[in-house]
Parts: sequence; structure tokens; C-alpha cells
Amino acid sequence: MLEIQHLHKVYPNGTVALTDVNFTVNDGEFLVVIGLSGSGKSTLLRCINRLIEPTQGKIIWDGVDITAASGADMRRIRRQIGMVFQQFNLVKRSSVITNVLAGRLGYANPWASLLGMWPKEERDRALRALNRVGIADKASARADALSGGQQQRVGIARALMQEPKLILADEPVASLDPVLSHSILQYLEQLNRDEKITAVCSLHFLDLVHRYATRVIALKDGKVVFEGLPQEIDRARFKEIYGEEAVEVRAGMAA
Repeated sequence: MLEIQHLHKVYPNGTVALTDVNFTVNDGEFLVVIGLSGSGKSTLLRCINRLIEPTQGKIIWDGVDITAASGADMRRIRRQIGMVFQQFNLVKRSSVITNVLAGRLGYANPWASLLGMWPKEERDRALRALNRVGIADKASARADALSGGQQQRVGIARALMQEPKLILADEPVASLDPVLSHSILQYLEQLNRDEKITAVCSLHFLDLVHRYATRVIALKDGKVVFEGLPQEIDRARFKEIYGEEAVEVRAGMAA
């Protein structure tokens, strides 16, 4: 179980990104975090694995206080938390398999990995991860030769290399078209369903939320304004989360 307790984040410039955020994520859930741009979604996900340091509050995962973990302990914790980024975060000039192997850095000999000296079992593991997302044939291609959807699949394969218990996906389909968006989310859904990997994913579009989320947290101005099932987000809830203007735009699109 993942527990977020009274989480606050204030950036050095005074920007308040999160205010007293509280919720829990049960093992095996596919939790989706929604909200406008700037609502605190990315900050929240990055606080969970301490890519961003929280200002106040606790993050408890399987009984371990992540916020109190030392550097060495945090490295061990991060081995079990995969991260999928909106902008893919690949080394564009490197091969696909090299990018995927980067997900194994927490387990590998740092000097050997720096020199690209990966054992055969790790390369085989990387190929299996690429096969899981349907692009094993692209293993030797440069990452920047791939389409956006393919690059995001490389990002998922990289996360799989960690053998994670938890995957954090920060707007993983924001730069993709609707067809590719479903393709990427289906891979995450499969991992969540078949391998019982807990997923916390931030999304914008409600049709994707209704299709994939088992539960939803909505943020507005860094505060939780909704927690519940996706089908509970009616017009009133939508207005509360996204504002009157967004409701009017949505109604116009539906007309």
C-alpha cells in the first residue's frame, strides 16, 4: 500500500505546488490523477519517488517512510518504482537496447555499465522487455529514429527492467494521438492486470480516465478536490475540477 499523508510542496521561488494532499493507493490499483496543467500532478508523482523533495508530509510505501529514507535506502527503494515520463527521457543518440538497459542501473556494476559492458543475461532481459511492448525488432535502432509511440514503449520497457512493484506514469500519452494513447495505456493496463504492478498515472482526457482508471484523484491548485470512481465524475464534479469554461467547451464539443 502507498500512503500519502499531509503532503506539501513549496518551491524555492515561493510557488505552492501541493497543499495537504492525503490519499492511499492499494496494491494492484490503477489510480489516475487528473487536473488542469499546473494543478500539481507532476509534482505529486515526482515527490513519491523523491525526484522532487517534499516540503512537508510523509509518503509511506509498504510500511517504509520514503520521505525519511537515506540516500542508499532511497536507491534501493527506487529499484522497485518504475517511472514513465511525458517526454520519454531517452538518450536519443543511443540505441534502443542501451536505453532499456539503463533501467537496470540500480542493479548493475556502475563501472561496467558506464562502459556498456552488460552481461548476456541483462541483454536478454532487455530484449524480453522490448518484446513485451512489441518492438524487439528495433533493439539496435537509434532512439531518435523511432516514432513518439515507439519511444514511449521504450520508456515502458526501461521501467520493466527494474522489475517494479509500482509504476509512476507522468502524462505518458500527452504528446500522442488518440490511437497511440490507447496503445500505450493498454500496455500499462496489461502490466497492472497480469503482473499486479500498482500504477499511478496522470492523465488529461476523461475518456481515457473512464476506460483505464480503477480510481481517480483530482487536483486543483495543489489540493485534492475529488477522490472516487471515474463514473462518479459528473458535470458538477467536472466543473469543480476543471472550471466553468472547460464545461462549456466540453458541451460545445459534444453538441
